Amino acid sequence: MKNEFLEKFSTIFWDFDGVIKDSVNVKTQAYFNLFKPFGFDVAERVRKHHEANGGISRYDKFPIYLQWAGIEPNQNIINDYCYKFSQRVMLEVINSPWVNGAEQYLRNNKHKQLFFLVSATPYDELEVILERLDLKKCFNKVYGSPTSKYDAIQDALFSYRLNYENCLSIGDSQADIDAAVSHKINFLLRCHDSNAKLFENYDGFFVKDFKEHESPKKN
Repeated sequence: MKNEFLEKFSTIFWDFDGVIKDSVNVKTQAYFNLFKPFGFDVAERVRKHHEANGGISRYDKFPIYLQWAGIEPNQNIINDYCYKFSQRVMLEVINSPWVNGAEQYLRNNKHKQLFFLVSATPYDELEVILERLDLKKCFNKVYGSPTSKYDAIQDALFSYRLNYENCLSIGDSQADIDAAVSHKINFLLRCHDSNAKLFENYDGFFVKDFKEHESPKKN
């Protein structure tokens, strides 16, 4: 039943962390550990900000976090922290569990839908992850940072001459919602432990996984 809802759309925009792979906590812990040397309060502030702002590029987050840690950010320092972060998380993301049903739906693509990956993960890093998972061939195009989610959807809509009414975006963050709403495309929220509190009053359609056992719900 659930996949019948997804199959109504000719195009699906997929987020990655928290939608395809259950890898949100991997990145949350990496942010916390990077700033733990600056004290628990700083690390906890970083953790809470990251959880409330999923879907935003690390290149936009690190300048904020470095200032909280008492470090004046410049491009070299930001790049250094981004590199450290990438080294900590890439393998763990690859090895993290799949969201139930997501891998099967992507690989099967029985209805020949257009699939676009729209992620805040840096594009080069995303390419490596997808190659390791043998998943790149499932997508018509892959978008990663520094391209914003708004710009990624806009590019796909224009380049592939898509009808926005036939498009669905699946994400787990406010950034995903904002990008979909800005382009007037349908949105499906993937709920999990890390975003449950943030979206406890969410009144749109949501799912916990992509197994075919129930239809998406609306609060």
